[in-house]
Amino acid sequence: MENAEEDWAHDPQNPRNWSKGRKWRMVAAVSFYTFVTPLGSSMMAPALPYIAEHFAITSETIVALTLSIFLLSFAISPLIWAPLSEIYGRLWILHINNLLFLAFNLGCAFAPTTGALIGFRFLCGWVGAAPLAIGGGVIGDLFAARDRASAMAVYTLGPLIGPAVGPVIGGFVAQTIGWKYVFIIITATTGLAAVFGLPLLRETYAPIIRLRLSQSMDPAEAMRRHPHLLEEHGKDQWRHLAVNLARPFVMLAKSFVCFILSLYMALKYSIYYLMFATFPDLFSDVYHFTPGIAGLAYLGIGIGFVLATVIGGHVGNQLYRKSAERNGGKGEPEMRLPALIAGSFFVPVGLFWYGWSAQAQIHWIMPIIGTGIFGFGLMATFLPIQLYLVDAFRYAASALSAAAVARSMLGFAFPLFGSQMYAALGNGGGNSLLAGLAIVIGIPFPIWIYYRGAELRARSSLTQ
Repeated sequence: MENAEEDWAHDPQNPRNWSKGRKWRMVAAVSFYTFVTPLGSSMMAPALPYIAEHFAITSETIVALTLSIFLLSFAISPLIWAPLSEIYGRLWILHINNLLFLAFNLGCAFAPTTGALIGFRFLCGWVGAAPLAIGGGVIGDLFAARDRASAMAVYTLGPLIGPAVGPVIGGFVAQTIGWKYVFIIITATTGLAAVFGLPLLRETYAPIIRLRLSQSMDPAEAMRRHPHLLEEHGKDQWRHLAVNLARPFVMLAKSFVCFILSLYMALKYSIYYLMFATFPDLFSDVYHFTPGIAGLAYLGIGIGFVLATVIGGHVGNQLYRKSAERNGGKGEPEMRLPALIAGSFFVPVGLFWYGWSAQAQIHWIMPIIGTGIFGFGLMATFLPIQLYLVDAFRYAASALSAAAVARSMLGFAFPLFGSQMYAALGNGGGNSLLAGLAIVIGIPFPIWIYYRGAELRARSSLTQ
């Protein structure tokens, strides 16, 4: 067995031995897929008033539901896509779901009723979750721990910059040529992603590659080089599938580290989506922006994301490498956490700044600066959490899917009560409440995991 693993470590078919150019083409293609999905999720946000008028929707909750229903299915389906990718491989799950995402967005554009629109949005979330559910696993397949921070930063930028760019485009499109063209543009962008992804993407999940290689070998040679894979392949596939589908739930239930980091990600992500749902009212009612101009307000978050990717990704990688050098060249997952701890302070600062400047109705640039600080903190903490989960857990895609479930469930729920919360507490009080939650969950627990994480991992069968 040891000889087989050593042979595989030097095998040119091993994705970690592919050329740097080939790896980065893969990262670019996966990032494009993960950019398209959140773009489609958020691009309709500035168009909500036009959609409400077209379908004669009078309930604020139903209007918010047309946006956030996407996240309900987005929360559930990663529990299926990630384990399936660890049984049948990453490649075709990415391709098939991207093409279905194209079809369902076209359905949104021509939905005849509110119910049909909500149904198609649900289906868009169901298939659109696949790239985000398994993209982090692809990065883990391609890069060793000490080399994957930059690739993960690029990959993570897609799911976060998409929702920031989407409303900018959606606002002008809805105002000038109509809300239906929001979905037509999403459809075209998804098709463009397929044009790039189909030729560039290749299977990266090592067990699947090795299994396929073994099936083309002489049986005796295959048994020598890949005995555990052949034994696993011979088991009952339905039972094997059930075990894999249950794994993300097991991780959330049995790993406190996975649970608390997933909860923190979920809180930040839900605040992010709450901003999508409430920005149109704030900047149109308070600052009298037109729908097209109001979309530009989302650029503050996007700029924060870009700065955090450039600065946070580089600084986090440097901290990790220096810590590994002091540890005799051996990296540990907890070495990702200093970047997380530093970034977690920006989240509440940004929320306080955004909320109270909007409450005071001072110049519009001030709340946008606050959202930029929040966006910086979101990205600066999002990246090390993703890296920690990939480094720490044996099944990286399932760990990231477990985090995606919590993230999307809260992201679905928050916009449904956001208007009522701000009506009761005001922008200052509402965002102060959210900032308090970010402080309670996001600052002490990462510090505790930094000191106790290795001990907790040693007691768990789920970790590396």
